[in-house]
Amino acid sequence: MTDAALGLTQLLLFLFFIMLGFPIAFTLMAMGLFFGYLGMQDRVFDLLVQRTYAVMANDVLISVPLFVFMGYIIERANILDRLFRSLQLASGSVPGSLAVATLVTCALFATATGIVGAVVTLMGLLAFPAMLRAGYDPKLAAGVTCAGGCLGILIPPSIMLILYGATAGVSVVQLYAAAFIPGISLALLYVVYAIGVGIFKPEMAPRLPPEERNVPVLKIFVALAQSFLPLALLIASVLGSIIMGLATPSEAAAMGSLGSILLAIVYRAFTFQKLKESVFLTARTSAMVCWLFVGSYIFSSVFGYLGGQSVVEEFVKSLPLNTFTFMLLAQVIIFILGWPLEWTEIIVIFVPIFLPLLDDFGVSPLFFGILVALNLQTSFLSPPVAMAAFYLKGVAPPHVKLEDIFKGCMPFIYIVIFCMAMVYIFPGLVTWLPETLYSSGPADGSVPTALDAPPAGGFQEEEEIRLPSMN
Repeated sequence: MTDAALGLTQLLLFLFFIMLGFPIAFTLMAMGLFFGYLGMQDRVFDLLVQRTYAVMANDVLISVPLFVFMGYIIERANILDRLFRSLQLASGSVPGSLAVATLVTCALFATATGIVGAVVTLMGLLAFPAMLRAGYDPKLAAGVTCAGGCLGILIPPSIMLILYGATAGVSVVQLYAAAFIPGISLALLYVVYAIGVGIFKPEMAPRLPPEERNVPVLKIFVALAQSFLPLALLIASVLGSIIMGLATPSEAAAMGSLGSILLAIVYRAFTFQKLKESVFLTARTSAMVCWLFVGSYIFSSVFGYLGGQSVVEEFVKSLPLNTFTFMLLAQVIIFILGWPLEWTEIIVIFVPIFLPLLDDFGVSPLFFGILVALNLQTSFLSPPVAMAAFYLKGVAPPHVKLEDIFKGCMPFIYIVIFCMAMVYIFPGLVTWLPETLYSSGPADGSVPTALDAPPAGGFQEEEEIRLPSMN
C-alpha cells in the first residue's frame, strides 16, 4: 500500500471509529501513532512529543480556560435569572415579548459564557417554562431557546473562534472583530422572526396580560440597572480591550475572570463550593480541548506526511470549481458533518482539509472562518445529533417531545443559512470592522504580532514536519 493510500485509509478508519462512539481525542492519537509508525517508524514518537509540547506552549490557548472559568462563575451567580426578568419587563409591550427577552438574554449571556450546553439548559429551566405558561407554541418556544443558546459559539468571546484561530493561524483579535457584526446580525434576525410571529401568528406567541405589559418606567430602569448594566459593563470591558488592541485575549480573559468573581460577590452569590465547582468544570473542559488539539496535531501531521492532504488537494483542484462553487461545496460538507459530529471535531479535524485550498480560490482564512462559525450554528440545531435539542429535552416537561423541539429549530436553521448568504454577498459585514480598526497596523493589514495566533499544525506537507531530532 502506498503512503497516500495509507493516509486515506487513516481518514476513513477514523470516521468509522468515531461513528462507533469512540472518544475523539484518543482515537485521533491512536490512529495517528498507528499509521505514523507504518509510514515513519520510530520517528513518530518524536513527533508525538514535539506536537504535544507545541500545544502546551501555544499561548493563544491560555484564554480558553480563563473564558470558560469566567462563564462558569457567571452561570453560578444567578445572574441569568435577574437578567431575564428585567428584559421581560422591558419588552412587555413588544409582540412576542417573552421570545424576544429570551433571545436577548441568550445573546448577552452567550458573550459571557460561550458554553452552549450551560445557556440552553439554564434557559430551558427559566425561559422555556415561562413561555409555555404564557401560551406559547411549544415548537416556537423550543426553537427560540435552542437557537438563542447557540449564539455563544459565534458572538465573541467565542471559544470556537479561539480554536479556529489556533488551527488556521489566524489572529483571534481579528476573528473577534470580524465575527461581531455577523453575530449581532444573526441575533437580530432571530428577534425579528420572533416579533414577526407575534404579529402575524399571535396564537403562537400570545401577548402578555396588561398588568405585565404596563410596568412603570422607573421599575424597569431599576431592574435593568441591577442586572443588565453590570453584566454589560463586564462584557464590554473584556471585548473592548481585545478588539481595541489594549489587551491580548488571554489578558482580557484573566481580567474577565476576576470581574466575574467580583460580580458574584456583589450579587452575594459567591461561595467556596461554587468556586470549587467552577474550577473543576473548567479543568475538565480545558483538558478536553488540549487533548483534542494534541490528537488532531498528531493525526493531521501524519496525514500530511503520508500524502493524504495532497491527494485531497489534487482531487478538489481537478473539479471544475470557481470561488463560489468551492465555498458552496465546503459549507455543504461542513453542514452535513454537523449532523453526526460536534463543532470541536469539525474545527480541529475537517476544517484544516480546506485551509490549504483557500489560496487557490482567493478566499481569506478570516472570511472562511466566520462562514464556518455561522454554519456550525446549525450543527447544534439539526438532527440527528442536535445537541441543543437534547440539552433542552433533558430539562423540558415530559409532554414536550423531541420531535417538537426539532421542528421548532428548523426556522432558525433557515435564518442561519440566509445570514450566511448575506455575509457571502456582502463580505463587508465581516471585513469592515477589522479593516477599520487595524488599517494602521503592519503593511499586510494584520494586527500586532503579539496578538497573532501562531500557526497550528494543520495538515502539513512532508517536509514541514521533519523535526531536527528526526533527521
